[in-house]
This record gives sequence, C-alpha cells and structure tokens, in this order.
Amino acid sequence: MASGLCTTSGKRSPLPHPTRSAWVGVVLLLLSACGTGPADVGEGLYPVAAYSGTEDFVWCVPYAREISGVRIRGDADTWWDQAAGRYRRGNRPAPYSVLALKPDSRLTDGHVGVVTGIVGPREIRVSHANWGWDRRTRGRVYTHMPAIDVSPGNDWSQIRFRHPAVGGYGRVYPALGFIYPDDESTHHIRVADAMPPPSPSPSPSPSPSPSPTASAQAPDAAATAMRHLF
Repeated sequence: MASGLCTTSGKRSPLPHPTRSAWVGVVLLLLSACGTGPADVGEGLYPVAAYSGTEDFVWCVPYAREISGVRIRGDADTWWDQAAGRYRRGNRPAPYSVLALKPDSRLTDGHVGVVTGIVGPREIRVSHANWGWDRRTRGRVYTHMPAIDVSPGNDWSQIRFRHPAVGGYGRVYPALGFIYPDDESTHHIRVADAMPPPSPSPSPSPSPSPSPTASAQAPDAAATAMRHLF
C-alpha cells in the first residue's frame, strides 16, 4: 500500500494520487506538470489559469494558493485551522474554493485542491497538483478531475476522485471542508489568461460520447490494482 505526504518542500516524499488522460464528453481534462497555456474549459467548468511555477515537481500547496487566491502558506494539513478568522469555511463547494482533505494514514499531511466546476449537488471538478502514486504521476498538475460526495449526510465529509487511468472512482478520502476565497484574493486569480480560445467555424457534429458504462468496463489488472489504492 502506498502512503504519502503533501508538504511545501521536498524534504518529505509526495502523497499518493491520480494521473493524466482526457475524459470524453463535456469535461476536457488538461494535464501538465508546468503548463504555459490556458486549461481547456468544458460545460459547467470554471476557467483555470495555467500554473505559473517553473519547478519540475509541483506540490499541492503552491498550486492551490495560486489558482484559488487563498493566500495561506504551510503544509496542507494546516490550512483548515489557518483559515479560521481569515476566510469563511463551510461544507458546500463554491467556485475556486479550496477543498481541504483530512490527514489520515495515507495522507499524513493532508491535501488541498481547488473547486473548478460544480456539476451537481454531489459532483464537482477539482484542479490540484501532486495526486499520484509513483514517479510518473506525482508532482503533476491535474485540472477538472471528477470528484463525488459519498457522505451519508451530503456534507462533503467523504469524497472519492475519478482516476483517469482506472476508469472509475477510487477509495474514500475524509475531508474537512471548503475554504472560500475573499473578493480581494479572487481578483488575483489569472482568470483572463485561462479563457478558452474563440469558437472555431461550425463543423459537423462530433460522434456521440461513449456511455459511462462502456468507458469503464473491462479494466486491466493494473487498473484494478490502482482502484484499491485510490
């Protein structure tokens, strides 16, 4: 079993988390360790500016701080308490709010991501960094990753993420809640840089997207193993 950390420096190893791929349908997932252009934006998603950092390994904390505008520093497991008295906190997702995961046996330093889409009362999209399980998947940026609320009371205290390489939702992660950016910090989000390009000339309608059932069937052995990790 993998275990990991989400810190602000490279002194400790990164936490275990997801990889890159594009989801068909209305959600376009752009993955890049250090992107230089705007992220793709689909129906129901919010613009996400490309991360401006130049480091080869991107940690969840600096990425969440830049994309959300929530100006908190320190390891991910300190964000929730640090936000008290500085930012509003709650258990409902909002545009560009920071989702704070609770430290546990696998996320010993917690994790933070940014809400960049609200699809329904129990489904959101999260843009975050360093959500992987090996050298290939750690330290990268993942935009608009599907996440669902599986808590009994629909309070977003238990969340599952959809791993692009697995084809389904993984293990349950405990969450503390959402930290909401204030008006001043929101102005610092480079949303203008993230706007999608002008629509191209009309073209023939694309082929229908495969159904969720079809896209998730017959996972290989590696995917099955990863589902147990995530």
